[in-house]
Amino acid sequence: MSENPAPNTRPAQLDDKSPWVVDTRELGRHAGLSREVRRSVPLEAALGVPDVISIEAGSTIELDLLLESVVEGVLVSGTASATATGTCSRCLDPLTEHVEVELTELFAYPGSATEETTDEDEIPRLVDDRIDLEPVVRDAVVLALPLVPLCQEDCAGLCTECGVKWADLEPGHGHEKIDPRWAALVERFDENAGEKPAHGSGEQA
Repeated sequence: MSENPAPNTRPAQLDDKSPWVVDTRELGRHAGLSREVRRSVPLEAALGVPDVISIEAGSTIELDLLLESVVEGVLVSGTASATATGTCSRCLDPLTEHVEVELTELFAYPGSATEETTDEDEIPRLVDDRIDLEPVVRDAVVLALPLVPLCQEDCAGLCTECGVKWADLEPGHGHEKIDPRWAALVERFDENAGEKPAHGSGEQA
């Protein structure tokens, strides 16, 4: 009986037409060589949490990166920035927020010590002298989005009684509250106040 072939661990071939894929052949494997990469990459799918904060599909992510050839691979560093839209978690107003993240990621050479001693989900690899920036950038941008988006850091939110923004209310705004223990007595008093007093039918002697 023949043995099962070993699973193919070689990463899938990258699409040269993808704006996320960068060719590093001009760097070779000569440590110390570098190359700048600046490009605008359109998003095919939204990033983030819908109805909370996200970077919408069709938006662009601006990449400003430096690729450096090092002993174990290609080191990518720089920034990725985009514009996110969402809803303020306090006052529920729509908001727009500029998001910028710092990137530092090593893409390992095939056959390098780094590739042989790490899992693929720990450190990405070069494939045919190309690197795919999408997973790295997407993960970093998503982690940079605020969990509790605010239109302003000091947003006071909404009045819990009437639901109006505190920023739109007059100073001293408030709602009179009656202690529940007195509520029944106040209601009885209001009922009695609305009743007409009865008049006697007889005359005094």
